[in-house]
Amino acid sequence: MKFAITAIVLFLFLADFGRAQPGVFDISKFGGAPNADITSAFLSAWKEACASTTPAKIVIPAGTYKMNAVDVKGPCKAPIEVRVDGTIQAPPNPDDLKGADQWIKFGYVDFFTLSGNGIFDGQGTTAWKQNDCASDTNCKKLSMNFGFNFLKHSVVRDITTKDSKYFHVNVLGCNNFTFDGFKVTAPAESFNTDGIHIGRSIDVKVLNTNIGTGDDCISLGDGSKQITVQNVNCGPGHGISVGSLGKYPNEEPVEGLRVKNCTLTDTDNGVRIKTWPSAPGTSHATDMHFEDITVVNVKNPIIIDQEYCPWNTCNKQTPSKVKISKVSFKNIKGTSGTPEGLILICSSGTPCEGVELSNVDLTFNGAPATAKCANVKPVITGKAPTCAA
Repeated sequence: MKFAITAIVLFLFLADFGRAQPGVFDISKFGGAPNADITSAFLSAWKEACASTTPAKIVIPAGTYKMNAVDVKGPCKAPIEVRVDGTIQAPPNPDDLKGADQWIKFGYVDFFTLSGNGIFDGQGTTAWKQNDCASDTNCKKLSMNFGFNFLKHSVVRDITTKDSKYFHVNVLGCNNFTFDGFKVTAPAESFNTDGIHIGRSIDVKVLNTNIGTGDDCISLGDGSKQITVQNVNCGPGHGISVGSLGKYPNEEPVEGLRVKNCTLTDTDNGVRIKTWPSAPGTSHATDMHFEDITVVNVKNPIIIDQEYCPWNTCNKQTPSKVKISKVSFKNIKGTSGTPEGLILICSSGTPCEGVELSNVDLTFNGAPATAKCANVKPVITGKAPTCAA
């Protein structure tokens, strides 16, 4: 009996010690409470946690909270984690975010972690109705759910982003940054809600992630290097895309992409590379490999489009100046939603080089899908559609 009592006392002591750890910053201790606005509480918790000389964790427990736009920065003095198990809601009215390009922004931190079973709900329904960018190139830009800027050795794990007003995630200037078990959810009709957009970043991994949204599930902008996309489910959405590239001068190259073991279902595109014609960009995209991909009723399973010109906003008479090279499509199978399962339309000014097709098995209504190609001579091994001009 004495041993049992001693064990219980020790257990209670350790439990109390765990709750009182100096490195844990529970949002409730800063005035944050469910069904209330925790913007101020979160900023206060971040300030203290970032100043900690030992690893720090900000905790947002289960419950529903409201939060306005926040922009938190390092450098922090030690690794910092934000653990979210509740649902955090953005203001439904886009104007309430006061022009913030991202609702929640983390920047300039080394060894940052965002984790938990929490949901960041952008409440984008009202914003989608206001989005007129398809008809007005000077349209008002809406807020993304997340901005991850200039982070190193960092990870986002198990978090869900829901119904963003614009892109869900923008990754800029990061190095060694990983998404693992991440979730993106929005309806197909949510305009311009790219899941994860990556730009000017090195060694970004998107692993074991489910993305359903109204635009590209994953898109790579200029300067994306050594990117890994693995075990990702995409749909609805517009597929996994490199680009669009070449629209602006002084764009940086895209180099080193691996897309592997991914499934795309009912998407507008499968794996895609897109560049603008009649545009000043002269960079290149190289060393890009798509392997072990399954497509289910995907309209354009494999596509290189160097005449990308949405809403007819450009002139296709001048070819794209972006050079595409060293691209492989291997072990890609499934069903196409259109007769042409493979489209390789390269630039007449800078034709694609080093394109490989290996074991590409696509069908449309039970028959083999066809291929359409221009300004490219792919090397084919195994089964693959034969290119037709």
